[in-house]
Amino acid sequence: MRLLLAEDEKELSNALCAILKHNNYSVDAVYDGADAYAYGRMGDYDGIILDIMMPKMNGIEVLKKLRAEGISSPVLILTAKSETDDKIVGLDAGADDYLTKPFSMGELLARIRAMTRRKADFAPNLLEMGNTKLSRETFDLTGPDGTLRLSSKEFQLLEMMMMNKSQLISTERFMEKIWGYDSDAEINVVWVYISYLRKKLSQIGADIEIKATRGVGYSLEEKTK
Repeated sequence: MRLLLAEDEKELSNALCAILKHNNYSVDAVYDGADAYAYGRMGDYDGIILDIMMPKMNGIEVLKKLRAEGISSPVLILTAKSETDDKIVGLDAGADDYLTKPFSMGELLARIRAMTRRKADFAPNLLEMGNTKLSRETFDLTGPDGTLRLSSKEFQLLEMMMMNKSQLISTERFMEKIWGYDSDAEINVVWVYISYLRKKLSQIGADIEIKATRGVGYSLEEKTK
């Protein structure tokens, strides 16, 4: 699951990024409103966390511009202001929730889970294709020959493919969605994780396979009998 974090206090941003990544989120971090707007309108984010008080453009302005352009990603606003009027302004501008500083990391994670869950109410916790099941809660991959626990990146790759069965997904799309725009990772890291997944699918006796289209990307297909 991919998040955009717009917070101008870099120490706080770094701390939040570390905790979010530890909880299996991919995070793009920006430090002013102009970048928040630029990233928000280009990226397909599962959630956006916006500080209200930022240089160049405040969070409310960013939110209004994103909503005016039809960007529907759930938005959680962070504010040091506790006045009711500020919360009302944020919600009226299109925010899904708000959190007043200082806040506990546990509450932030709970708000993010609730916010992104509302977006994905239609998505089951258990994804199935062929004889293979993927748990979105435990990251367990199950087939007739057993169950394996996937790493965060493995899970995100396979989740994308199982949510888009038989559809070709480009390597660049995997990089953007899972590693983020600012990642230092080389693009061949996608191939490395695809290789890991192929081995695990084979281990559990899956009747689905990851097919490569040279120079384009990958798709998840049921094996032909």
